[in-house]
Amino acid sequence: MAFLDTEHWNGFLDCVGDLIYHERVLSMREIPHHPCCNCYEHSVFVAYVAYRLARRWNLDYRTAARCGLLHDLYLYNARIPGTHPGNQCFDHPVAAARNARALCGGLTPKEENIILSHMWPLAKRRPRSKEAAVVNLADKFCATTEVMQIWRVMEMRRLVMA
Repeated sequence: MAFLDTEHWNGFLDCVGDLIYHERVLSMREIPHHPCCNCYEHSVFVAYVAYRLARRWNLDYRTAARCGLLHDLYLYNARIPGTHPGNQCFDHPVAAARNARALCGGLTPKEENIILSHMWPLAKRRPRSKEAAVVNLADKFCATTEVMQIWRVMEMRRLVMA
């Protein structure tokens, strides 16, 4: 079974289709993130991995995918001094939750925790659901492949960049 296939990609799009092409989400393309990728590419990658893991483990894959997509919706360039008040590791989940709340017209407590806890154990908020743990795990996996620049050769990147 391939990691990226039409059936899974279409199921993923069914979960996030109203968000993935929204102008605020697309604006993440202008925000640099890990080496060789922008914030949008990273967020789509995290969302897709979270979706696949949550489906495999019979969890709420729609919530995992949507929160995976929104987990880094902080909408500022952290490399520009003065764009956030403190440490990026602690600031960006709060900004992302605020922006996700505005974009979606509110968040459930579970969705809020998924976004706020995605930096655990570095940040203080811990995941309080299996879906939050899945997004946290997906974020760590995707960040590792991006920092190691494995992402450059992955089929996923070609699809996200389309």
